[in-house]
Amino acid sequence: MGPIFSVRDFWEMLRRRWTVILYVTVLGCMVSLWVALRQQHLYQSTEVIQVTRPTIADDLAKSTVEGSSARRMQLIEQRLMARGTLLDIIEKFALYADLPALTPTEKVVMLRNAVSITGVAAAREGFADDGTISVLTITALMPTALQAQQVASEFGQRTIELSVASRIEQARETLSFFAEKEAAVASQISTLEEEISAFYTANDVAQPGTVEFRRSEIATINESLLDIAREKILIRRAADQASATERPATAKRMLADFAEQLATLDAQNSLLNQRKSELEAALQTTPEVQRQLGVYSRQMQALQGELETISARRNEAEVGFRLETSRQSERLTVLEPAALADYPSTAARKKKALMGGVASLLVGLAVAFGLELRKPVLRSAVQMERETGLAPVASIPVLDVRKHQPGRIAAWLRARRKPRAQKLAQR
Repeated sequence: MGPIFSVRDFWEMLRRRWTVILYVTVLGCMVSLWVALRQQHLYQSTEVIQVTRPTIADDLAKSTVEGSSARRMQLIEQRLMARGTLLDIIEKFALYADLPALTPTEKVVMLRNAVSITGVAAAREGFADDGTISVLTITALMPTALQAQQVASEFGQRTIELSVASRIEQARETLSFFAEKEAAVASQISTLEEEISAFYTANDVAQPGTVEFRRSEIATINESLLDIAREKILIRRAADQASATERPATAKRMLADFAEQLATLDAQNSLLNQRKSELEAALQTTPEVQRQLGVYSRQMQALQGELETISARRNEAEVGFRLETSRQSERLTVLEPAALADYPSTAARKKKALMGGVASLLVGLAVAFGLELRKPVLRSAVQMERETGLAPVASIPVLDVRKHQPGRIAAWLRARRKPRAQKLAQR
């Protein structure tokens, strides 16, 4: 500690430097009192918002709003702290009206610093953290208790409104996307069907339903031809038998009847064969036509599969949109509304003034100690023996000669008169 090695040395330092300590302490107390008087009290108000889980379980009806609640709350906070929103709140409640010299930018900065939004994470399920928030706390520090309550309540209300609007908007956009996609795929299927129909017409190809009908018709014709062939065989046998067993006149008459029946069957056979040839010609296609038909078939299957998937997704999006509009999904509710503060949250002025006085006293002691270090002087026999190891033979006490000197005012007057006397002697 330099020249201070004992309590006695410390007291001696206080006796020698008491004026410096007094001046520094008084000056510091005056500054502390001025700062305490200029301090403006701030009142704190807090609104607590709870993040409520969906009413209907996700397994039964899932919402289309994805992402963690922490990320959504972060986006909402960014929108709340935007310049336009803050200026609207400042104008609505006439904040900082007693400070007309402030610019809008400075007011926005002050309001941003005065409002804080913090979230409390929900309890984890297992080892995974899904980023879910259970409670959202909005705190406002304002010059008056009413302004603090109004600002905290306004931020809470806007947070709930933005949450609802953003969730509904996201669900609406999802539903609109899948509805537009479904309409586009349906239009593609309709266009493809028209193209396929035009291709069948241009290449004289039977439609898929007509192919089965024509094949079944060919099978029926084949059966009819077999029946005709059997009847012809039976008629010929009967003619042969009649020629062998009947009288010539009777046999001639019967053979004429059999010939007429065979002619009728031949005409039917010819007609059926012609119809069968036409049907078989209609069913025959070239390899290029078959290849194009395969391409059309694959395209139609792909579009129909895509349409089924999109239709299912659109149904899910519609369910999610209904959940959001009916407020059955995740929502924000006010758990604890903002209340009027009974006391200011800042420290008391008396306490600050007292702390400033104590700090001023410590600074005065530090200044006195610095002066002692600046001019280290051996002031007693104990200090000399401690520093040099030599004991002084004799010590002369300090003599206060100020008692025998004239007063300071008289000495100052004589010092003022002496230059005047010299000037008069020179003249």
